[in-house]
Amino acid sequence: MKEQKSVGRMWHLYKMGGITPAIASMMGAQNAQQMAFIRSMSKEQRKESIMDQPLQEMEVVVFDLETTGFYPTNGDEILSVGAVLVKGDQLVEGGTFYSLVNPKRKVPKHITELTGITNEMAQDAPDLMQVLHDFMEFVGKRLLIAHASGHDKQFLNAALWRTSKVNLTHRVLDTMLVAKWLQPNRLTYNLDDMLTLSGIEITQRHHALEDSLMTAKLWIHYLQQMHDRNVITLEDLYAYLSQH
Repeated sequence: MKEQKSVGRMWHLYKMGGITPAIASMMGAQNAQQMAFIRSMSKEQRKESIMDQPLQEMEVVVFDLETTGFYPTNGDEILSVGAVLVKGDQLVEGGTFYSLVNPKRKVPKHITELTGITNEMAQDAPDLMQVLHDFMEFVGKRLLIAHASGHDKQFLNAALWRTSKVNLTHRVLDTMLVAKWLQPNRLTYNLDDMLTLSGIEITQRHHALEDSLMTAKLWIHYLQQMHDRNVITLEDLYAYLSQH
């Protein structure tokens, strides 16, 4: 009965004043403000068209997630978020984002061995809502880029829906797809192989910020190759990718 009254009060607040006062009542003002920001960001993103922007001038955010497993629908959670700001073919000085995330569950031993993130580190980290808010603020309305982006996109989308009831509206470009177009007929397109092939030093793998930095350098490496093929705008790039 108490739970029914609580849900009823939330529904009443939603009708009277929107989602923010409802969540403020249930979860606290800070979470409500963070949720409102994320929802507003998602709504504004739908209005933006970046397809005609020149790639050599465009600001993009290259990002990577570390997670407790592969399936957000099966209880796996985001452990860390890393991101790098790139403008054209240059890394932006000071333009990095990194945060651990408290997954509210134990970190599997093999994930600790892979990422170096321990239960103690995770327990002291900010919660998911806070990190999502800060990450989306860092991203703004920019294009998102990741390598083998399906995993990252799946977890980010699930996290946005669970915390804020919005879907990811940002475009996410996959450097693996770019690699498959530029370097066809290879057997593998994993990040390690693409970095080695492109002459980019492999530093620390399975660290969200380091993987973002390496993927950002890979994106910059591909920019010149795309320009040489007369791919000028994001629309041009999508047109070529759709054919391969």
